[in-house]
Amino acid sequence: MARKFFVGGNWKCVRISSSTTAIALLLSALFSNGTTDEVKKLVSTLNGGDVPSQDVVEVVVSPPFVFLPLVKSTLRSDFHVAAQNCWVKKGGAFTGEVSAEMLVNLSIPWVILGHSERRALLKETNEFVGNKVAYALSQGLKVIACVGETLEQREAGSTMEVVAAQTKSIAGLAFGFH
Repeated sequence: MARKFFVGGNWKCVRISSSTTAIALLLSALFSNGTTDEVKKLVSTLNGGDVPSQDVVEVVVSPPFVFLPLVKSTLRSDFHVAAQNCWVKKGGAFTGEVSAEMLVNLSIPWVILGHSERRALLKETNEFVGNKVAYALSQGLKVIACVGETLEQREAGSTMEVVAAQTKSIAGLAFGFH
């Protein structure tokens, strides 16, 4: 059986302001996602895309959390929706976090974990990301586990070591590989 091609799109938490240049206006119209109307336009564009069947390619889009229900309800049925993150365990006093159970309840089948921005800005460690992956999988979610180096690590020539450590942590904690 041939492996399916995977296309994932992670939408940023930005709104592009209008500009006088044609290209900026086009980008603003196509790729802004700060309002419901902008998200509807983006979903409409995706829905009109000419994409091979699900047997050939799996398409997953990941809007900001507040738009998950809207995108889920309006996106074409052969595309899937992913959350951009979920918490490492079930519930608790974690204001602002979203649990894997909440995503399952919303019928969101995918989640992105370990994104470079969360690793850098929120100091999510390899172990923490591995635990998040393990918990999300245990709740039945499909995981897009992100690995990668920073610019400084790349320039220092440590890409392979960084990615290997991230991958080993995820595999060890999520699947028991050591």
